[in-house]
Amino acid sequence: MIFNTLLGFSLIFFAFTIIPVSSSSSNSSVSNPDSFVLSCGVSSNATDADGRNWIPDSKYLISSDNSVTATAQSQDPSLPSTVPYMNARIFKSEATYKFSVSPNNSHWIRLHFYPSCFSTYNSSAAYFSVTTGDFTLVSNFSAFITAQALTQAYIIREFSLPPIQSGTLNLTFTPSSAYDGTFAFVNGIEIISMPEIFQSTPMVGFSDQFIEAENSTVQTMYRLNVGGQYIPANNDSGLSRTWYDDSPYIFGAAFGVTSEADKNVTISYPTDVPNYIAPTSVYSTARTMGPNKDINKNYNLTWLFRVDANFTYLVRFHFCEFQLSKINQRVFGIFINNQTAFATADVIAWTKAKGVPVYKDYALYVSEKSGDVELWVALQPAVSAKPEFYDAILNGLEIFKINDTRGNLAGPNPMPASLPQAESQHKRSFAPSKPNNHGTIIGSIIGGLAGFGIVVGLLLFFKHRKMIANGEKSSLAGWLSVYGSSSSSAISGKSSMSSHLSTFGGGLCRHFSLAEIKLGTNNFNESQVIGVGGFGKVYKGTIDGRTKVAIKRANPSSEQGLHEFQTEIDLLSKLRHRHLVSLIGACEENEEMILVYDYMANGTLREHLHKTDNPPLSWKQRLDICVGAARGLHYLHTGAKHTIIHRDVKTTNILLDEKLVAKVSDFGLSKTGPSLNQTHVSTMVKGSFGYLDPEYFRRQQLTEKSDVYSFGVVLLEVLCGRPALNPSLPKEQVSLADWALHCYRRGILEDIIDPHIKEEINPECLMNFADTAVKCLSDQGIDRPSMGAVLQNLEFALQLQSNPDGPKLVAEQKANDAYTHATLLGIEEEGEPSVESGDQSANAVFSQLVNPQGR
Repeated sequence: MIFNTLLGFSLIFFAFTIIPVSSSSSNSSVSNPDSFVLSCGVSSNATDADGRNWIPDSKYLISSDNSVTATAQSQDPSLPSTVPYMNARIFKSEATYKFSVSPNNSHWIRLHFYPSCFSTYNSSAAYFSVTTGDFTLVSNFSAFITAQALTQAYIIREFSLPPIQSGTLNLTFTPSSAYDGTFAFVNGIEIISMPEIFQSTPMVGFSDQFIEAENSTVQTMYRLNVGGQYIPANNDSGLSRTWYDDSPYIFGAAFGVTSEADKNVTISYPTDVPNYIAPTSVYSTARTMGPNKDINKNYNLTWLFRVDANFTYLVRFHFCEFQLSKINQRVFGIFINNQTAFATADVIAWTKAKGVPVYKDYALYVSEKSGDVELWVALQPAVSAKPEFYDAILNGLEIFKINDTRGNLAGPNPMPASLPQAESQHKRSFAPSKPNNHGTIIGSIIGGLAGFGIVVGLLLFFKHRKMIANGEKSSLAGWLSVYGSSSSSAISGKSSMSSHLSTFGGGLCRHFSLAEIKLGTNNFNESQVIGVGGFGKVYKGTIDGRTKVAIKRANPSSEQGLHEFQTEIDLLSKLRHRHLVSLIGACEENEEMILVYDYMANGTLREHLHKTDNPPLSWKQRLDICVGAARGLHYLHTGAKHTIIHRDVKTTNILLDEKLVAKVSDFGLSKTGPSLNQTHVSTMVKGSFGYLDPEYFRRQQLTEKSDVYSFGVVLLEVLCGRPALNPSLPKEQVSLADWALHCYRRGILEDIIDPHIKEEINPECLMNFADTAVKCLSDQGIDRPSMGAVLQNLEFALQLQSNPDGPKLVAEQKANDAYTHATLLGIEEEGEPSVESGDQSANAVFSQLVNPQGR
């Protein structure tokens, strides 16, 4: 067994953007007299973007003499709504809210913070505690530092309280006494009645010890839909929770395989599992280890989480077996921090039937260690049980922090890479983290790797151990909770790439100094932010005093964008095409990772198709855009020195310049295609749900036809004006690809066309366009057309639309095919950095700049 030390984690299925807990809750909760949803600092009721009503907070404040109300001076574009974030209640001394609640019910407490400037109050100076009764929820808390460390615009803290026998819930905000001029503030408060979801939980490693979680105050640290998608609060099972994708927390390169229950499988909750424990969308998706038993026997499916030391954590596993139906078909061990929680887990043995949910809780005390603390969760086939399949399964995962013996839940503020101004003003110091001696979780490099790969893995391992021995910080220290978990030490998040930039792209990438970047962004002024993603923030700026650019800056406290940074530079510095994004340059100075692109005036294609204030695109404009994107993809597949498979084709990765010229963008997941004597590339599945090639998903074998499938979904999105996935629709309509194919086969495709363009489309053009999209969506890659054939069909469709006599031009079109493709393939590449003639100022920034969507 080999120690797996490959720490780079990939973002799969959709580009993961670190997103805080949603403020949404069901309207039923809001109307409950035992629940309160307060927008702080306002004088009248207000409605958020989801239509949820927030009421003023003054009625519940015992005394408002020591508080002021204020409005934020600027609105971050990533805020989900102005309510409750643009107004705040500011406390210059201790203040208490008082709520009358049912003594029989537990309650969620959700606190919303938007660390902005409010009138003369700069939130960077705010340090405070929040307590309720004998419990401390946060202490010396800085929403400003936390948001900066997590590169988030707003922070939400979620807690659950046991029933309060007195029937009075007091929530007290107290400014810190450690600093002069500090204050407390809050933007929104939710007190939501909830059923009891905790019970006595066994302690891992102690057969006779239990934690009475139902009598404790609990903080939500992580809530993940394992193998599935983001689930917003309004799609939860009545408790207004938000569930996130698990892939960013997977340790190493072994991601396993995700799957979804067949439509004929019904999720049936047993009597001992209330349906509010987790929604059916959690139990109907799963992550397993894959079909190869020899590989599975030699590795662990592992997740890694950042937590605070000296607390007990309750880890809740959600299981639902929807593939197998017999006992001893899939048996596996559950491990937490290298301790056995359950040695022979068998979901069917627990539930007695297929499609029946079950959840298991285990508690573990995380003792004090030097530096930041990690909590590891691992699954491994129980080989000794001799199951039919050597595999493991997990559907959902939640991690909760339990209050300590002093009633405390607070941990230290996370530490950004550089001290914020407020810290220097208060002369506050943070001790750097000491080496983490927890050791490395034992995994293994997948069997069948060449000897060279094994040697590399061993070298990496010993290098990692040497770093620890020498007191260097593990790169894991840069990982932060999606909920903004307060982590216990300074975070360096240092990049180890300081000497690599000069070699990227064969010297074809301009090297910007950090001073140039800061000048162009007004020192990374927040007003310049035009997008926020998992990699970091994107700023609108200028270079050379006049040229508009988009500047994408990696979060300095995380290395999660390292691979994407390298891939983007390596590819884009060597490729030149009018319909591919062009990289201007990069900056790697003072441990920053920054990419610079031309500013894209019209954002992403998606922003012009649905849920937008932009005027609708005409059908002719949409055809032009599709043709341009197809040209870019065709060049990737056939015009470059090696076949390049984009692997994440979608409408957010097609950008539009000021003239609506399409540019294919975001090459962070791109892969060099198979050589001449190969048919495919075997690789872990990555891409975006709704666009993902089902054959690639099943077989983990990547070809350029995977891009063709994704582009087929893009064509349908352009035609229908709706997203690739829409969970709010009836089940059969959720997937655009499935629904459009169904309508096409029934001859009713016209019924789902975007009404903005329905009357514009020439019938012959529609027939050609629809046939092309449907062929792209063939289940088998061999049945799909090449991107070149797709391009030809789209160009012909454009002719049919522009000229009603288009069919007469077929012969002429065919005669021009050779010239067309000679032009497409004649773009210089690699060591020839000249650019295709044309409007080069129309080059694109990569995707997710204006309206970032997680990958």
